[in-house]
Amino acid sequence: MWRDPPVPQGALPNHNDPPPDRTDGDVGDRRSRRRADREGIGRSRGGLSTKIHLLADARARPLARVTTAGQRGDALAAGPLLDRLKVRRPGRGRPRTRPGRLLGDKAYSNRALRAQLRRRRVRAVIPEPADQQANRRRRGSTGGRPPVFDAQVYKQRNSTERCVNKIKAYRAVAMRTDKRLYVFEGTIDVASMRIWTRDLTRHHPSDTL
Repeated sequence: MWRDPPVPQGALPNHNDPPPDRTDGDVGDRRSRRRADREGIGRSRGGLSTKIHLLADARARPLARVTTAGQRGDALAAGPLLDRLKVRRPGRGRPRTRPGRLLGDKAYSNRALRAQLRRRRVRAVIPEPADQQANRRRRGSTGGRPPVFDAQVYKQRNSTERCVNKIKAYRAVAMRTDKRLYVFEGTIDVASMRIWTRDLTRHHPSDTL
């Protein structure tokens, strides 16, 4: 007959924890992961990380931002980013909420996002990955036409990378010294304000493309 070993003194808190192969322990792990995900903390190749998704204009100025856990895909944030986009018009009128075109890398190449951009009447400048090209050719006439891609316009996508580098120049953003997500998002907003403030000395805010 199996008996549990005696519990050493001082080990009571750990003794009540379920073993690793118990399902209730897995449930606890999932709950802790969900709590961490709510704070924008996820696991990636470099360990715990937070991903900042940005919309930037041609002058590498941030227009909208969304923060997620580090392991989340980029395409999931495209819709919320477009919903948050508001650009001041010269003179009177409501702010612009629809860009003329959207430049993104291969991570944003999916049917759902392309259909969403068509509904919004936004021109998509997104390259198609090699696996999607192969699948379309394999299906023959049922695979549909390849999406239109302007390689010359796509060269301007470096503005987003430059915007990310500007924001990460602030150590509090690059290292995320804030524990709570809402505080970290405020830090990102302050860094974005400083980028815009420095740019206003050279350009007018209505110059946003």
